[in-house]
Amino acid sequence: MKKIAILQSNYIPWKGYFDMIAAVDEFILYDDMQYTRRDWRNRNQIKTPQGTQWLTVPVLVKGKYHQKIRETEVDGTDWAVAHWKALMQNYSRAPHFTEIASWLEPLYLEKTYSHLSCLNRCFIEAICAYLDIKTSITNSWDYTLLDGKTERLADLCMQAGGTEYISGPAAKDYVDEKVFADLGLKLTWFDYAGYPEYPQLWGEFMHGVTILDLLFNCGKSAPRYMRYIA
Repeated sequence: MKKIAILQSNYIPWKGYFDMIAAVDEFILYDDMQYTRRDWRNRNQIKTPQGTQWLTVPVLVKGKYHQKIRETEVDGTDWAVAHWKALMQNYSRAPHFTEIASWLEPLYLEKTYSHLSCLNRCFIEAICAYLDIKTSITNSWDYTLLDGKTERLADLCMQAGGTEYISGPAAKDYVDEKVFADLGLKLTWFDYAGYPEYPQLWGEFMHGVTILDLLFNCGKSAPRYMRYIA
């Protein structure tokens, strides 16, 4: 049995994204999809005393209406200092800030990134390493891509040797379950409901912010508030 999930890369994703990674044997970054503006690919939210704040990685989009996520270039380097400053300002009081900063700060201040896919993967892998998530992470361009939304996903799963495909619930709107059934693949819908609250700074609790919020506040205890046990 081999479980597969296929998702576009996101910038410092929320905890549910990492639960999806932890739930499978191979996680395929699906960055052959078209880049979409004002989406989670290049931005995420943190908590501040004034409410949520977006951290957005600037990317080159002018005239690039059909570029893929993997082709999308990062615009400059100033954003990295600004993002790290925002994280320090809003999380320096968190119990595990120093511990997380020891490996997170260098990703912002010592590395440069030319493309969004590489940037996102770098942060995703670092967070997985901290959480001891050992799932294999691969790229969609490591495989042959068929036409058809569902057909492509099912075929990617087959190429990767998968027997079960784990999908986010939003995909129910477009996935043809029969395609998976005809190939003998089990299709499972991941459930993001019922997360417990954890100690969180700045007012009313919010689940949908970046996982960095959970890490700064809970450190190695983070998995207690997630779906998987490290």
